[in-house]
Amino acid sequence: MFRIETEVDKERRDLLHTRLRETNTAASPVLRALRGTPNEREVPLHVWALDAAGELAGGLVGHTWTAWLHVAYLWVDDRHRGAGLGTRLLARAEHVARTERGCAAARLETWDFQAPEFYRKQGYEVVCTIPDYPPGVTEYTLTKHLR
Repeated sequence: MFRIETEVDKERRDLLHTRLRETNTAASPVLRALRGTPNEREVPLHVWALDAAGELAGGLVGHTWTAWLHVAYLWVDDRHRGAGLGTRLLARAEHVARTERGCAAARLETWDFQAPEFYRKQGYEVVCTIPDYPPGVTEYTLTKHLR
């Protein structure tokens, strides 16, 4: 018999994460080989663009893990859109990931009303489409080879 709970519990979350990691490591020779190496952990990668007044004009927040760059957020202020700033932010993150962290590929998610065409122009390919996530919106996962 089990008791099922739905409460938020950070201690149990951490325990679950540890146990899942142990199970995955035992099951995957690739993950087992990563343990104890620099590639084992996610390393934050942030790129910021500041305007002449020092205000945030745009930015990219992501991380690298193993040989991948994962872009979590890319945003450019309306006043600076169309000037190539998004392209420069993404290119800088890809450059750092490739040259300083040995990444061979990048991934990101975007919604249909955001920037799928922008990312395609930067060389990204759609590898997954999730319709109605959230309802009425399509989410795309895109990837790009960096080498």
